[in-house]
Amino acid sequence: MRFAPPNPLRIADRASGLNSLSVRSYNERLVLSLLLQNEATTRLEIGEKTGLSAQTISVIVRSLEQEGLVVRGEAQKGRVGPPTTPLMLNSEGAYSVGVSVGYHNTHIVVVDFIGNVQHHRVMPHKAADTFDAPEALALEIRLAVAGLSESRQARIAGVGLALPTPPIRSEPDHDVLHRYLEAEFGLPVFVQNDITAAAGGESLFGTARQLQDFLFFYLGARLHCRLVLNHQIYNGNSPLSYDFGVLALERRLPADSAMAEKLWGQDLSWPPLEATLADWQQACAENLIQLTQSLLQFIELRTVVLSSFVPAAICEALCTLVRQEIPSVNAVVGRTSAAPKAVGAASLPFSSRFMVN
Repeated sequence: MRFAPPNPLRIADRASGLNSLSVRSYNERLVLSLLLQNEATTRLEIGEKTGLSAQTISVIVRSLEQEGLVVRGEAQKGRVGPPTTPLMLNSEGAYSVGVSVGYHNTHIVVVDFIGNVQHHRVMPHKAADTFDAPEALALEIRLAVAGLSESRQARIAGVGLALPTPPIRSEPDHDVLHRYLEAEFGLPVFVQNDITAAAGGESLFGTARQLQDFLFFYLGARLHCRLVLNHQIYNGNSPLSYDFGVLALERRLPADSAMAEKLWGQDLSWPPLEATLADWQQACAENLIQLTQSLLQFIELRTVVLSSFVPAAICEALCTLVRQEIPSVNAVVGRTSAAPKAVGAASLPFSSRFMVN
């Protein structure tokens, strides 16, 4: 089974490149890693950060352009000397499929090389906290991929699976599901813990793209957290979670309430829940604050990232409460909010195939 690394693969501030044709693939990964971390960069900046010679960089860039992975931006004028031309990833250079198995739904996304979601499908479970339909999942993946042209389908780098640890009830063994999908699609399949995948996706594509250290929270059925230091994700495969998520809110509603089902949908706002929502939101914020303060006793952190499928307005309200209580910390809402764990899963093939350790 291909277990994706528990951390998003990022290069150091000054990685060491090798000027040899025999390691050209490594150097190409080095350049792509820089471009995955930055919206645009110049050849001069690549040389400063990698130590590669100008000639080696030119050969690599020319090769990546021919492969359609890299494009040139508009020349930047107004500086001393000739205009500089930034390099950036070609959004159509590669695609990836991400799958996350959740409490109520399984999400399937197709993302491009810069993390834009091209297609998103939702597969409801027959019952909460159960998943036993790999054939139906394969069909949903085929439908999502069918939204790409044939030429773009040929550029799919692989499939990423974000799966809970331990598995939910009735879920196939991770290795069985991995081998089944790999045989069905003939693509490499990468498996990762769902919360760790969400943190990696936020680091590669989202709000945390330029952050080296941050505390990551995922608010789903339960509340989960990961600590990221120097781009390394800690508590990578721990089942530890806190019962202050959407499931706790659902339990506060009347048993026959039709509103409970709406909590798990893709609506931009929730139905009016008035005092019930306010009480849950306050309890959730208090736990976010307590967990953050506990960690700050040992590590100095400046940023907290909150990722969730919960409506953005509610996530922003939670972040505001955290900032008010802990002024030294900037609490922000993650950008990969449509299906954070699935987008994180889609980042796994890119990390494994295009980045360096």
